[in-house]
Amino acid sequence: MPRVNIPSGSKWEPLLGYSRAVKAGPYVHVSGTTGPGATAAEQARAALETIRKALEAAGASLSQVVRTRIYVTDIAQWESIGQAHGEVFGSIRPAMAMVEVSRLIDPALLVEIEADAYVGE
Repeated sequence: MPRVNIPSGSKWEPLLGYSRAVKAGPYVHVSGTTGPGATAAEQARAALETIRKALEAAGASLSQVVRTRIYVTDIAQWESIGQAHGEVFGSIRPAMAMVEVSRLIDPALLVEIEADAYVGE
């Protein structure tokens, strides 16, 4: 099964030993992704835009996403974060999980999102 690492150019990737995304056979796995913003919803939208770009770099698209995982530091914000997810995925409707975590790597971060896509053979 061929494997392709898709980097983002972040200084953290070589230091921590990860890639923004990995395409392995018919799957693309996008690492936990954060984004800037003053609110959780803004951060979710920014993270999803970064995920879109990573998918495109791997030859995939949002329409091929089959699962997302959303980590939030305040589950009370679930609705605005979920609405941001819904705006992006609309009728695609991937399987999704949203869980509260005690914190993310930077205290300013409120949301982190992972995505998995199936691109077929």
